Amino acid sequence: MKKLIAAVALLSAGVAAPTFAQDATPFSGPYIGAVVGLDHTDFDARTHDSGLLYGGVVGYDINLNGAVFGIEGEYADSNTKDRATNVLIPGDSASLKTGRDLYAGVRIGGEVANNIMLYAKGGYTNARVKATYDDGVDIARFSKNLDGYRLGAGVETTYNGFTARAEYRYSSYEHIVGVKPERHQAALILGYRF
Repeated sequence: MKKLIAAVALLSAGVAAPTFAQDATPFSGPYIGAVVGLDHTDFDARTHDSGLLYGGVVGYDINLNGAVFGIEGEYADSNTKDRATNVLIPGDSASLKTGRDLYAGVRIGGEVANNIMLYAKGGYTNARVKATYDDGVDIARFSKNLDGYRLGAGVETTYNGFTARAEYRYSSYEHIVGVKPERHQAALILGYRF
């Protein structure tokens, strides 16, 4: 009799386990991830560069019958920089380098297939720009934090808590010394949802 009860208990557990796994709602709950990709920064028509984007993201999503709403924050940096000569006078040079980029925003998406979501995002971004100007006599350096906004779109998939996203994002920043910096990024985000 004990063997029969044990066999029924094991069989019940084996049938219930897949049911519990199917009850988990995809694209819902807190997550963390690593960001890597391509960063292209335009300071003006002559001053632009592309480089490696890297950083981290945290967020929280709620899935309401396939419609996903979330918030997220990101810290990123890149190695983009540009050097120009004869900027103001013959023989001078200037260089611009991007620094850290902070982002806070929202995501709105929808499941288009099992474990696949398309989404759009938007929010506030704050980027640091470092500049150096050398007129052959003196060298001037400064850094400035620029406020702006970011818009983006992407696709995300999930498997056993692990997530993978591919997204494009556009950022526009406030004017600095007569130019309005813009940033185009293609990012891959690998993460885990708790």
